[in-house]
Amino acid sequence: MSGQSQPIGEGRATLFFDMDGTLIDSEVGITSCIAYALQKMDQPVPPQETLLGWIGPSLRTTFTPLFGDAQRVEQAVALYRERFDVKGWREHTVYPQIEATVRALHARGHRLAVVTAKNEVHARRIAEHLPFGELFDDVIGSTPDGSRSSKPQLVGEALQRLQLDPAHCWMIGDRRMDIEGARFHGVRNVGVLWGFGGEAELTEAGAGHLAREPAQLLTLLA
Repeated sequence: MSGQSQPIGEGRATLFFDMDGTLIDSEVGITSCIAYALQKMDQPVPPQETLLGWIGPSLRTTFTPLFGDAQRVEQAVALYRERFDVKGWREHTVYPQIEATVRALHARGHRLAVVTAKNEVHARRIAEHLPFGELFDDVIGSTPDGSRSSKPQLVGEALQRLQLDPAHCWMIGDRRMDIEGARFHGVRNVGVLWGFGGEAELTEAGAGHLAREPAQLLTLLA
């Protein structure tokens, strides 16, 4: 758990990194695009604190309780992507220590991949523009039609696409969905506390370990 100092895994495991809230702080891009979609559909925009809780789940998971009607949900998703395609995908910052940590893990021989509920096309574009994006073997994201969007589906796709044994993988993410997706497949996991989920959410989801800062991953995954 958090504060643990001894190594908890063997080297050269494959590491699945969530994107939003783990590699990048995407608050501005995501919440601005949600607000844009809601405004275009004449819906009130919730407080920023509420919008932050919507970072992590798929767009359809976020919009369905608001609109209910499937057609309006798809309209909201399309409007979100309209702004994201132009501006939103650039509106993020890389968390401090993340680049150095990812490079150090790669140098140790870990295979790296991104596993995110973000649309795979968008996720690939962002990863390609990260200063360390070339270190990831693949980027696994949601399908445009939402047929693959939950974290269990995404982790499963990563395992299949990369031909991996779940016992030799770790999922690293900031939300309960990351932990639930990992546990569904028997993948070990680390919940990170610099993102959008928080300690209570991750602990309740059954996080195997907690990291308070990126550099701690170097110890946990030693």
